[in-house]
Amino acid sequence: MTQKVRTRFAPSPTGIMHVGNLRTALFEYLIAKSNGGDFILRIEDTDQERYVEGAVDIIYKTLRAVGLKHDEGPDIGGPFRPYIQSQRKEIYKKYAEQLVHEGKAYYCFCSKERLDALHESKSENGGGYDRHCRNLSPEEVQRLLASGTPHVIRQKMPTEGSTTFQDVVYGPITIENKELEDQILLKSDGFPTYNFANVIDDHLMEITHVVRGCEYLTSTPKYNLLYEAFGWKVPTYIHLPLIMGKNPDGSISKLSKRHGSTSFADLVKEGYLPEAIINYIALLGWCPKDNQEIFTLDELVKSFSIDRISKSPAVFDYDKLLWFNGEYLRAMPPEEFTRRAMPYYREVLPQGERPWDVMTSVLQKRVSKFTDIPDMTAFLRELPNYSSELFINKKSKTTLENSVEMLNAAIPALENLQSWTLSAIHDVMMALAQNLGVKNGTLLWPVRIAAAGQTVTPGGAFEILCILGKDESLRRLRLGLGKLESKGIVS
Repeated sequence: MTQKVRTRFAPSPTGIMHVGNLRTALFEYLIAKSNGGDFILRIEDTDQERYVEGAVDIIYKTLRAVGLKHDEGPDIGGPFRPYIQSQRKEIYKKYAEQLVHEGKAYYCFCSKERLDALHESKSENGGGYDRHCRNLSPEEVQRLLASGTPHVIRQKMPTEGSTTFQDVVYGPITIENKELEDQILLKSDGFPTYNFANVIDDHLMEITHVVRGCEYLTSTPKYNLLYEAFGWKVPTYIHLPLIMGKNPDGSISKLSKRHGSTSFADLVKEGYLPEAIINYIALLGWCPKDNQEIFTLDELVKSFSIDRISKSPAVFDYDKLLWFNGEYLRAMPPEEFTRRAMPYYREVLPQGERPWDVMTSVLQKRVSKFTDIPDMTAFLRELPNYSSELFINKKSKTTLENSVEMLNAAIPALENLQSWTLSAIHDVMMALAQNLGVKNGTLLWPVRIAAAGQTVTPGGAFEILCILGKDESLRRLRLGLGKLESKGIVS
């Protein structure tokens, strides 16, 4: 019988959710779900010095925001609880002491000062631990334990030969055992090390596939030697390629803040949609079978296969993410766009109700991020201080003189309008242009300049007037007319 695929996302609560962590979570989710398996959340908080208050909530919120629903975890429980490592200390202690009793690990009583001196000396072992306590007599060990001497538990690592493991992406990886230090399993405060706790929990929680960044490739033999020491089955390893950033000179280096925002929260704050972010990072190191780029999470589950994961570094391209975001915005139902854009609409127009559907019809096809909206529509909040020269437009055949004529005609026509709707404004302006015997642009250019105070606007005169409302539209048109007349220009 084939074992059910089980993956785990095991973040440390140390603050932000980096896009690299999020990609790992996504790939673990996709590997599990594409094989009908389970996705487990485990909190690895054994490094108490790095623990950040509120970081666990960030993990939960991020997973919820992108739709990565776990099947077991600290908040929902499961058959292998607890799913928080700090609550599993006695489990780790039991297994560490088991290895000591079997002669596969030992108590190390070396002080911090001695270890620091070793590292500084850069001796034959390269500054690593010299295995000083590995062969202490049983009597000496018992004496030191009885006296309460602080200690850790270290694994007896092989000093000769090599350790080889198979990675699904990178193939066979071999490490010379002489390069491996006798790793600490249990620290003096009773907490396990990251490597030890991982192995114990992955085995007990029946994790079948371990997914992580390729920077951990060289640590994997340490894991395998622990599995070997316990006589446990080794999981399938899947190491993901590095995520790189593009430098100004065209070179690439590991993604960092100098390249741009690297945390999920910061990207969302900048206006990127969670669904666009998750879609984009799915393609960082994974190549679908066809040329499809836009995927829902369900579509990713259906399309995902481990054999399409690349070993080549993936470059995080902010321009490409922006393109994804724009595609998602344009594909949204207008009602959803309006709902999600409303905080940004209200930055510009905080008071009263507006024809939000008109705002959306203008902006949805133009913005790449919601955060573009306030700057793009700032003229709606406050009329810019503009030059009367803007009224001159060769294409629309407008001059300062005929702009006065157009505004003089438009103001009373709009004043008499009973229903201030987009269609009503359109109809009255079209009829007015016909009555005046001018092209539509000749009438609408001066109206738009007076209403917006700038030549480039999302939407045309009709939409701007509709959104501004009757009173504000007429006020601005009168100001525009006054600006021209103050220069002595008459029609």
